[in-house]
Amino acid sequence: MRSDGYFGMYRGAAVNLALVTPEKAIKLAANDFFRHRLSKDGKGLSVFKEMMAGCGAGMCQVVVTTPMEMLKIQLQDAGRLAAQQKSGGTSQAPVCIPGASKHMSGSVVVSVSPVLSRSYVANPSPSPVSGWQLTCELLQKRGISGLYRGLGATLVRDVPFSMIYFPLFANLNRLGQFSPDGHAPFLHSFLAGCVAGSVAAVSVSPFDVVKTRLQLLNKGVNEESYGGMVDCARKIWTREGPTAFLKGAGCRALVVAPLFGIAQVVYFLGIGEKVLGFTG
Repeated sequence: MRSDGYFGMYRGAAVNLALVTPEKAIKLAANDFFRHRLSKDGKGLSVFKEMMAGCGAGMCQVVVTTPMEMLKIQLQDAGRLAAQQKSGGTSQAPVCIPGASKHMSGSVVVSVSPVLSRSYVANPSPSPVSGWQLTCELLQKRGISGLYRGLGATLVRDVPFSMIYFPLFANLNRLGQFSPDGHAPFLHSFLAGCVAGSVAAVSVSPFDVVKTRLQLLNKGVNEESYGGMVDCARKIWTREGPTAFLKGAGCRALVVAPLFGIAQVVYFLGIGEKVLGFTG
């Protein structure tokens, strides 16, 4: 807030608004589809089959999640780079972002570059880059693979997340159902989504840290470059210690808990079907 104002905390919000809806639609619908295919007459799933259904949902959602995360991370990181550029490249307290490297402290002169690490001429008022401009530039310079940078790391994060979240939510939500075919109360479903989302988010935080580091396009002078997931994990472990893999875990849990609580309640209560029925 000091360096970029209140709305600096909302960098990347437009990308989230545009892509989080299809991402959650794919995730929830795919889980239901796989649960139905793996069950007998739509009922009686073991925990293992629930995990397999979640695995399928996680693999499907990365079609949208990977470009969404790729764009969001660059837009959010632009605030840090802009703050460094405004300071004239002198040392300053590092701005913390989820998964950001600790190698920014000390007297470091940081070379700031725009989206695709081109040469940069100092400018006291850098023009902001929109999500659409970033998308066009990535497609022009790197093709479709530019938007899917970090696909493997995203899969490694989202598949375990879904394998933990969906079985946990289903079993927690079942505790509030008064009959096998009934719905749990609104508050119970919401809390079940919050708890399941928090547990899953914290569990996969190490994968999220690695994914974020790999998807960052802009690097400071003393910031690490990584040759892949294994190289990234090894360098984080040896240079920052095991606790670095839990950076941002609390913030991620605070975001994911209400997100999945709300999404799951809306989905279970059939609000989408009611809206479609009303508009139709």
